[in-house]
Amino acid sequence: MTFDDLVRRARALVVDGQRAVLGIAGPPAAGKTTLAGELVTAIARERPGWVAHVPMDGFHLADVELSRLGRRDRKGAPDTFDPWGYANLLRRLREDADDMIYAPGFERVLEQPIAGAIPVPREARLIVSEGNYLLLDDPRWAGVRPLVAEVWYAGLDRETRLERLIARHVRFGKEPGAARAWALGTDERNAALIEATRDRADLVIPASLIRTLGEAPPT
Repeated sequence: MTFDDLVRRARALVVDGQRAVLGIAGPPAAGKTTLAGELVTAIARERPGWVAHVPMDGFHLADVELSRLGRRDRKGAPDTFDPWGYANLLRRLREDADDMIYAPGFERVLEQPIAGAIPVPREARLIVSEGNYLLLDDPRWAGVRPLVAEVWYAGLDRETRLERLIARHVRFGKEPGAARAWALGTDERNAALIEATRDRADLVIPASLIRTLGEAPPT
């Protein structure tokens, strides 16, 4: 399997011009965002405007709501997102009825979702959307999978993934000790849930291929 194989497979999801969504799942720091970005860049080089990148991270609940629910210390767990809102966005994208759709983004410096941050124009036929829980067997997330043409799983060995995850937490403001504690605590519990969904993926990307993508640590 090569990166060019992935590009061809992604493009082939669009049949007869009908908009399609490609999902990329995997644990934190396994390379999902890097893979999604590389795919979008490669396809857009050949077909500008034909592909859009819409991450799931924009559906993090805001800290004020997590505090109200008593879940802020578990930020990133399945019940700290709005899966119904994410499914509704995917449905709207699939319906392809609007000239422009604005999706929420996630600002890592602020650690907060940002509404209306990602424009998806009508000409975008392939939507690449990565997130942790696309394959999760949970009633709250059940509406997501039927709206995605394929879900690919991105994974790395635990040591590499943790190294990249801790570095990412430090880069965005955590002290090294706190970064390590969060990565080995909340993040690692979530990673175990996500890794259990691997067998539900349509395609598992080899870790060796993931490691070759991009220069910056994956997210």
